[in-house]
Amino acid sequence: MTDVGRIDESSGMADYIESPQNARIKATARLRDRRARKQSGMILIDGARELMRAIDGGIEVVEAFVCQDLLISADANACVVRLKNAGADIVHTSAAAYGKLRYGERDDGIVAVARRPTPGLDSLTLREDSMIAVVECVEKPGNLGAILRTADAAGVTAVIASDARGDIYGANAIRASLGAVFTVPLFEATSADAYAWLRAANVSVFVATPDAEASYTSALYTGRFAIVLGAEASGISDVWRGDACRAIGLPMHGKIDSLNVSATAAVLFYEALRQRSAASSGLP
Repeated sequence: MTDVGRIDESSGMADYIESPQNARIKATARLRDRRARKQSGMILIDGARELMRAIDGGIEVVEAFVCQDLLISADANACVVRLKNAGADIVHTSAAAYGKLRYGERDDGIVAVARRPTPGLDSLTLREDSMIAVVECVEKPGNLGAILRTADAAGVTAVIASDARGDIYGANAIRASLGAVFTVPLFEATSADAYAWLRAANVSVFVATPDAEASYTSALYTGRFAIVLGAEASGISDVWRGDACRAIGLPMHGKIDSLNVSATAAVLFYEALRQRSAASSGLP
């Protein structure tokens, strides 16, 4: 007897998988591995909130694995309806089978497979007042997630992950961002290509670095501009040290010589937002 069966559609359940050894479960679980995601062009999204933000962001969700016993929140049940309406294949599972797919301890009872977004920078249309964030050599998903959440809150136009060392669509990055990975236009590029694109688009470039002489408050964040953030260990690469880039720094009055990159991003994004809001309202 197979462990994949057809369930009466009137019960709201279609395919059902009982065994965690099922081939479909195993194939999906392999997407935990970055290499498998790269080869397949698919990503895993875990959680109702993140999934609904993915759907709102136009992400193509191919299939969703749902554990009915864990599907207890209103958001989770609403998410299943949204997934069905979006055309995703809904597969119900036992708790054991679902356990092979889930991440961490938080359970909404839904894990989905989606097509990885692959937008190019040329698809991004800039306004005259666009604010771009460039995060170079990002590695820790928690840092990327926090930066994306702040970018969403502060009205950043787009985020460019240049020379990324980690997977920007790994499940941990998606979860750390609370789904903001799908709410803010996100692009991958080499640092050289990102720099060339910014210059061609007439974007002013501010580079956050501890050795800058100019304070971040002295910069005027007007017109089209980009804020470049480097890795905490290595800082920014030489790509961003040319005359076309202005170095800015945050004052450090203690014994520590640098902030966490996500904390730096929050300070800079909100200073830029403060200046832009003041300018639009006519305040000094």
